[in-house]
Amino acid sequence: MRRPIARALTGVLALIAAGAAAPLAAPVPAAADGVVIGGTPAHAADNPWVVAVSSRDRFGGTRAGQFCGGVVVAPDKVVTAAHCLSTEVLGVPLSEVHDLKVIAGRDELKGAGGEEIPVSAAWADPEYNPLTNADDLAVLTLSRALPAAYTLPVAAPEDIADLPGTGAAVYGWGDTTGTGTYAGELRSTRVQVLPDAMCEEAYPGTADGTYEAASMLCAGDPQGGHDACQGDSGGPLVAHGRLIGLVSWGVGCGQAASPGVYTRISALLPAVGEQG
Repeated sequence: MRRPIARALTGVLALIAAGAAAPLAAPVPAAADGVVIGGTPAHAADNPWVVAVSSRDRFGGTRAGQFCGGVVVAPDKVVTAAHCLSTEVLGVPLSEVHDLKVIAGRDELKGAGGEEIPVSAAWADPEYNPLTNADDLAVLTLSRALPAAYTLPVAAPEDIADLPGTGAAVYGWGDTTGTGTYAGELRSTRVQVLPDAMCEEAYPGTADGTYEAASMLCAGDPQGGHDACQGDSGGPLVAHGRLIGLVSWGVGCGQAASPGVYTRISALLPAVGEQG
């Protein structure tokens, strides 16, 4: 079954999961090929830079309003996917979402641990193209800073961490099966950075999107079975202790012929810095 490109929680699935979420203008495509196909539990204490992006007003309280993931890159800055802030995902313009928060330091979304910090400002890359999915990056400014220990270093353009063949890990609270089975706890799975040619062949330019190596990174399991999935958009792809990508888009979950596509963070590093 083909999955919509965005890898964030869909409005319809959110309504089903929450039971009483605010009505959405239209069903939202699945926006995050959620980080946990073939995954195992992970712990916020070991990975404090992984955060959930949340709006209970839009997505209800069952999952604490979680609809995307994010990564702490500075005490008051979180990076996520630009499509997570779109009207298509939120159901309303971002300006009408008044309870946007990040949840840090929490394994279980329904748990009481960690911190919920309001977002005071949000920036989406103006070059983001929803047709190709290029430049899928956003930066959230927190209303109060997290401890410096929560931050994850970001790979620079000359870094070797995102070279093909590199082992990496992806994190999130998304779909664990590709059929709408969402995780209540943080999970992680191992993938491999793949040659750009594999994603260029898989996504040459269709209604799903177009793979563009200038701002995208290809990763997955050559044999299939390990991937991000719906609900994990904006979550981190980590290699050698550095952030190399953000869950962005793809077709299906865990399919060998359809690798996951990630925002290539090293290519967009200047944009992240400008928001600091």
